[in-house]
Amino acid sequence: MHDVLDIIKNVESIYDSNTSFNVLKDFERVLDELDIYVYANWKDGELAEGPNIERHWVTCSFFWDAENMPDPMGGKRLLDYDCKVKYKKSHIVEPRKIEKQDDIRPGTKKGKLDRRPIWIVEIQMPKKLIADIYTGYREAAFIDPTQTPAPTPDANAQPAEDAAMAAETPEAAV
Repeated sequence: MHDVLDIIKNVESIYDSNTSFNVLKDFERVLDELDIYVYANWKDGELAEGPNIERHWVTCSFFWDAENMPDPMGGKRLLDYDCKVKYKKSHIVEPRKIEKQDDIRPGTKKGKLDRRPIWIVEIQMPKKLIADIYTGYREAAFIDPTQTPAPTPDANAQPAEDAAMAAETPEAAV
């Protein structure tokens, strides 16, 4: 069971810590680079917990409405990169919007609490994968797009002078 207040506190703690914020951005960069967001509903997930940073792993949990479960093929794609993915049904407790007198909790001025069914997807990602993607991202960012790369010589191709001389020698005619 998750509570909206716990999720808000988690997000506040991320903004208070530069390390957590940077790790979460790198975590999201990996999901983006691995094209997870092309699968149905993956882009609609919201952070529930994390990032929990361990020695070799970073773990984040995301949630979706029960009717908008993320496509499991996206999670399967993460398995190919040594990530661990867990799906589970749960619910989130959130206050009801007050529209009439029956929506108020007795003795208070606050809305009643409703349980909404959700899907929780916990992703445990190796730090090495995050570092590899980040390194590739930094290298790509420093490439000057105005410069064209130097052509690489083909190992099987003959230089132009050698090919011209070979055509003039009598052995080439045979």
